[in-house]
Amino acid sequence: MMNKLKSAVVWVAGITLLTQVAVAALPIPWLDDDNQMPTLAPMLDQSKPAVVNIATRSEVRVQDNPLLNDPFFRRFFNLPEQQQPRTRQAQSLGSGVIVNAKEGLVLTNNHVIQRADEITVSLQDGRSFQAEVVGSDPATDVAVIRIPSENLTALPLADSDSLRVGDFVVAIGNPFGLGQTVTSGIVSALGRSGLGLEGYENFIQTDASINPGNSGGALVNLRGELVGINTAIFSPGQAGNIGIGFAIPSNLVKQITDQLLEYGEVRRAYLGVQMQDITPELAQAFGIEANRGGAVVTNVIADSAAEKAGLKVGDVVTAVDGVSLLNADNLRNTIGLLMVGQSIQLDIIRDGKPQTLTAKVTEVQRSPNVQAGEVHPKLVGATFGDIEPSSPAYGKVEGIMLYSVQRGSPAWIAGLRSNDIVTSVNRQPVANLEQFKQLVSNQPELLLNVVRENQALFILLR
Repeated sequence: MMNKLKSAVVWVAGITLLTQVAVAALPIPWLDDDNQMPTLAPMLDQSKPAVVNIATRSEVRVQDNPLLNDPFFRRFFNLPEQQQPRTRQAQSLGSGVIVNAKEGLVLTNNHVIQRADEITVSLQDGRSFQAEVVGSDPATDVAVIRIPSENLTALPLADSDSLRVGDFVVAIGNPFGLGQTVTSGIVSALGRSGLGLEGYENFIQTDASINPGNSGGALVNLRGELVGINTAIFSPGQAGNIGIGFAIPSNLVKQITDQLLEYGEVRRAYLGVQMQDITPELAQAFGIEANRGGAVVTNVIADSAAEKAGLKVGDVVTAVDGVSLLNADNLRNTIGLLMVGQSIQLDIIRDGKPQTLTAKVTEVQRSPNVQAGEVHPKLVGATFGDIEPSSPAYGKVEGIMLYSVQRGSPAWIAGLRSNDIVTSVNRQPVANLEQFKQLVSNQPELLLNVVRENQALFILLR
């Protein structure tokens, strides 16, 4: 179901606000003073200068058939030795929002800029700037970039928790590269998750028209305040917008961007349990209703927040802070969006009886990572580590994670990117970091099998 939904999604928009800007709220512009006609023009005149167009350029390595990288295959068919890897230039368009005029900070989607070698930001007044990446979080698809702070306009941030289904919203972006475009609609639903679009999800659903190129564009209320980052649409095949779009709430984006500015990364909350979904058979075994949502605890990590709260194997977690859970992924998503150190109420069923426990979530304790250049010169610029329990890939893919890749480094030029998962080296499976270090040691060439965004590919470093 997740793969089917994923294939039906056309990635599009994304923006949000990071630091609240002191801008007075505008009155809702129902009537134009001149002709007494309903209009949003006064609000948009204030908001549109803060929404920017983003163009990226990147050099993409052309992937050859893996057999062509096999020396035995090449000798058998008398094929010439390969020269330098073939590359091609790739370009993409998206949108962004200026959220701090003094610092020149712009928010957009991670998927807009994640592979870019060059990022150009164009303002409504015709000016263009080269941008640098401040930080990004692929798990929520949020990125922060910076441009020169020269006479910029920023959007104020709204409290997305106050949104209600039926509130009017306006999407501003750059669909299909046409230039700045405005569409309107309402909030159709709140708290959408389990869609398989991001690692962590809590979407605003809207019928304001969102299309490819809106990525990074603003979703604003009628006061011109930023309420969300437009990030994706649900669309059968490539049919375009059908009135189901998704935006990342501004409160979540602020939480993510504040951490990116302070730490350079997102420090995710960690409960310390392994879970599985409740099936009708398990529901009967644990003495709960057959159609009851939730997740059953299969393992409690020693000295974790879960152990300190008193969770035990066999407990069924049914709600967090009074919000009912659907399944184990729903629980992981809920915990991952919390702030480190936050206290939560867990509704559980133990031995058929309901209980409530209090847990204070902690930060994920990462195992030591390794600077890959220390183990192989072709991997300079990359940092590898074991897949952490907080990762959406944990328990689903066996391999090691690239936690960072420095732009312009040998690892970057070879085509490796942050959040890639290496599953094999020279066709030998990789289970953990120590095994990876052994497999790459003293190898003249590295043929890496990489999982990236639910797709697998080979990358040859020679």
